[in-house]
Amino acid sequence: MKSGELLMYNSLSRQKEVFKPIQEGYVGMYVCGPTVYNDVHLGNCRTFISFDIIYRYLTYLGYQVRYVRNITDVGHLLDDGEDRMSKGARLDNLEPMEVAQKYTNGFHDIMRTFNTLSPGIEPRATGHILEQIEMVTEILKNGLAYEKNGSVYFDTVKYAEKTGEYGKLSGRVIDELLSETRDNLKNQDEKNHPSDFAIWMKASDEHIMKWNSPWSVGFPGWHLECSAMSTKYLGKKFDIHGGGNDLKFPHHENEIAQNVGACNCQPANYWLHTNMLLMNGKKMSKSDGNTISPQELFTGASEHVSKGYHPMVVRFFMLQSHYRSTNDLTDEGLQAAEKGFKRIMEAFKSVHSLHSDIENNAPLDQKIDEIIQGAFDDMNDDFNTPRVLARLFELVTIINSLKEGQIKMSEVSNDGLEKIKSTLYTILFEIFGLKDESETNAGPVDGLMQLVIELRQLARTNKDWPTSDKIRDSLSDLNIQIKDGKEGSSWSYK
Repeated sequence: MKSGELLMYNSLSRQKEVFKPIQEGYVGMYVCGPTVYNDVHLGNCRTFISFDIIYRYLTYLGYQVRYVRNITDVGHLLDDGEDRMSKGARLDNLEPMEVAQKYTNGFHDIMRTFNTLSPGIEPRATGHILEQIEMVTEILKNGLAYEKNGSVYFDTVKYAEKTGEYGKLSGRVIDELLSETRDNLKNQDEKNHPSDFAIWMKASDEHIMKWNSPWSVGFPGWHLECSAMSTKYLGKKFDIHGGGNDLKFPHHENEIAQNVGACNCQPANYWLHTNMLLMNGKKMSKSDGNTISPQELFTGASEHVSKGYHPMVVRFFMLQSHYRSTNDLTDEGLQAAEKGFKRIMEAFKSVHSLHSDIENNAPLDQKIDEIIQGAFDDMNDDFNTPRVLARLFELVTIINSLKEGQIKMSEVSNDGLEKIKSTLYTILFEIFGLKDESETNAGPVDGLMQLVIELRQLARTNKDWPTSDKIRDSLSDLNIQIKDGKEGSSWSYK
């Protein structure tokens, strides 16, 4: 059910705006992807899951979406000036491209585990060095950059004087800015102003990843890659640019400056930012021990969780917070999400067994229509997934009340039941990207469980009740439930 206008909160204007694509029926969306020098952070997963839902919803609305999400495999510097990829290569005793491929593969595995759709285009920074050199050349030609000792720096002061817009996205004031651009601290004395940032850096002799350029053998600045690749695949002007809130400054601010500096045009009409994933009320930090990896979350191999949680439970948990709000990961919150996820999935199965003799215009039909319309209105209000979930649980209450006889079947029509089925399927699976947990247990775990079920059945056949009961009780302690039916036994997570 589609109705009303789609509103998006635009970080650039700091308000919700009606979404109007540049070309009717088409959407160009660029999302900043991972720096593949290490395993993907759970906080990054939240960002990519959020934009997966936005991508899915835009597609549901009928837009043809070109979704571009980059891979950063060069130029992202640490505070000491060392490239993250080079550091990863040194620590893992691998070539930088081996590091990039290793962690790109790992990133893709995690994204598949969370059931996110792949972007249409996934460019790598190292595959677009030529485009980045061309953009540096244009910025220099337009007088908004300068060369020092083989490195090229963007002139933020000149840009601010010319456009008056440096800091527009982040709200920063240039006179108050310190160097927050992740450039090599050794090169600070080369800059005309502390807020200037490198768009090309001369490489030291020991630097592994470097390319020839008109200025030096070196490498592009971190911010430059996204400007170059978004322009190449989406044009000088496109619809949506997304990423985590932590990228608003300096990365996205500097992207805008680079694009304006190269072609005098703002790159994106709508800037969307996800907020931070906390854990136990605090920012995740390795130094504080307040962190957890996706795998640790799935297996339970962490002091921060009492057990492992299915990826769909984690995805469901993230849906319970608006993408612009902080999301506090706690064991209690995950347990509640698990219960909620199972409740809604069970209701989806239950509604298919319900049947009414009334075809339409039953007393409950209007309420069902209002709930469904409200769900899509909430989705149109800046992708408000927690409010949508609240609407779906209203439908769950109706389903369970019909099932248990608290509401008579004569109060709902077959048409109303079909609307519930269709809505739950569309929102849960197509828009929210969830999968039924019981249908995702295939593979080694499923094979192992079938073996356990067969051994238990053998014990029952031999009337070895103590062994049969021990298997059942031990599995129960692991939150696994055995269900015995006419057609045999099956298993599911509790």
